[in-house]
Amino acid sequence: MVTMTTDTETENIQPAISAITKIFRKHHLNYDQIHYATKVARKNLDIQRNKNPKQKIDRLSKDDQKKLIQYAYSQKGDTGLLVKTLFFTGTRISEFVDLKIEDFFFDEEIVVVKNGKGNKQRTIPITNALAQEVQTHIGDRQTGYLFESRLHNKYSPRRIQQIVKALAKDSGITKKVHPHLLRHSIATYLLEHGMPLEQIQIFLGHERIENTRIYAKNSTEQIREEFKRAMKSL
Repeated sequence: MVTMTTDTETENIQPAISAITKIFRKHHLNYDQIHYATKVARKNLDIQRNKNPKQKIDRLSKDDQKKLIQYAYSQKGDTGLLVKTLFFTGTRISEFVDLKIEDFFFDEEIVVVKNGKGNKQRTIPITNALAQEVQTHIGDRQTGYLFESRLHNKYSPRRIQQIVKALAKDSGITKKVHPHLLRHSIATYLLEHGMPLEQIQIFLGHERIENTRIYAKNSTEQIREEFKRAMKSL
């Protein structure tokens, strides 16, 4: 069995990884399709997955969150709403591009994510303010994708990545920003403001609570850093 653990082995497979990534992007594969393709490749090549401990999860600071959303709105109202919805719902990019008008239940202030990871469905809450903005955005439309391209097609995940990256750069944010970073950011924000871990697990659509606990570890480390910084003045 081949186990990729050394730096040399990692360097040797980098060209292959880059080539495979280009194929995924070219054909706009979603998360589940990429996961399946990777699983089959590992099995056929008899490659064992690395079991290194997960790194600390990155996120946007509160100032950068505000800066990104405000800048997006300054460019165009629909663009601002797109970024805010992506952030407030905590959806994966593959889930976000599939959101349809009929998935929103405004009286209950919820949205049903129908194409979750593993084709699982979940219901998540939205704020009253976001619900009102979405209603204004869709106008008289009753069906169709929530956010559409100029050709009235749904956005590709790649296009959403490009939009978020460009907005962050133009707004002056130095950190590398991508849609999944917004998901990390809202999860950490909810945890720090008292939302139980089990509920965040449901909100994010995590199958295993261990995946959600990473945010708790991230929050604890931040508290430790802030504590040490504060104690230096004593």
